[in-house]
Amino acid sequence: LGVGPQVAFRPGPHVGLRANAGFLSLSRDEEVDDINYDGEADLNSYGAMLDWFPTGGGLRISVGGRVNNTEIDLVGRPTTNVTVGNTTYTPQQVGTLSGTVTTDDFAPLVTIGYGGTLSEGFTIGAELGVLFQGEPQIGDLRATGLLASTPQLQADIEREEREIEDDLSDYDMWPIVQVEFLYRF
Repeated sequence: LGVGPQVAFRPGPHVGLRANAGFLSLSRDEEVDDINYDGEADLNSYGAMLDWFPTGGGLRISVGGRVNNTEIDLVGRPTTNVTVGNTTYTPQQVGTLSGTVTTDDFAPLVTIGYGGTLSEGFTIGAELGVLFQGEPQIGDLRATGLLASTPQLQADIEREEREIEDDLSDYDMWPIVQVEFLYRF
């Protein structure tokens, strides 16, 4: 989810509420159908959690939701002939392929965690869970090359979008592993 602030309120021994935000940028290169894409992921989300402490101690089971503004910008710059959709093109004909991958705007999540006291006021915690973000969708994949506006390349780009989405379909659930450092007022 990234790095960010969190505010927590525990009105009783078995119930708590949290609100938090997460931000982080990551870069990764990925090959899809012989085209190397540079990916820039901007993790950006915020949300709220309802915590249940079954033993009244530090163990918690949480459910909540996040407004998920995470995006991945993709840029592919072919240097050799590539197949886009069903047609082979030269690098000059395609130019640069670019688009943005997004997920659902709202994402429910469930986690299990534990927080323990380090010293008076200071707590460290850990949390594992999953964010149900929906299947990633690529929007507006476009080319800048010599054939960018031709119907054939446009149709092939639409097929390329579907192939990228098929490759990303396994990422409809995002794992959550986080460490928390808290100060209790």
